[in-house]
Amino acid sequence: MGLYLDQVVRYVNGVLETFGCQKITASMVSNYVKKGYIASPVKKQYYAEQIAYLFFLSVAKNVLSMENISRLFAMQKRTYETQVAYDYFCQELENMLQHIFGLKDSLEEVGSAASEEKKILRCAITAMSHIIYLGYCFDMMGEDREETAEGLQSPP
Repeated sequence: MGLYLDQVVRYVNGVLETFGCQKITASMVSNYVKKGYIASPVKKQYYAEQIAYLFFLSVAKNVLSMENISRLFAMQKRTYETQVAYDYFCQELENMLQHIFGLKDSLEEVGSAASEEKKILRCAITAMSHIIYLGYCFDMMGEDREETAEGLQSPP
């Protein structure tokens, strides 16, 4: 079942909010289609593969240029089907975030084959995860300052 552009934007932004990532807009999605980063909608609807690319794009653009994201997309298309690549991305991102946020002591090996492509993707995901973690830390620092400022203004 496909989603219309406004539904895609709401859905992707709802998921990205969890990671503290920048929201996407309908015009951004349209530009990604025009530039060939994601496939054109079919009868104005976007499907799982296009949404998977949007998720990756939305998280990756915080640390990579669009040129390098395009290179990763080309590498992925040569190496794995989109479903396999997206599942690997999700597993690796979850693995990395759990490690960085201190929820597990070490990183798991995700996937069975070792390759240069896998190493490149893990490096990109490591950078993305660190940006997500830093955003969380800075948000927490901002909340601490607000609470401190409110405490100073409130009468005892």
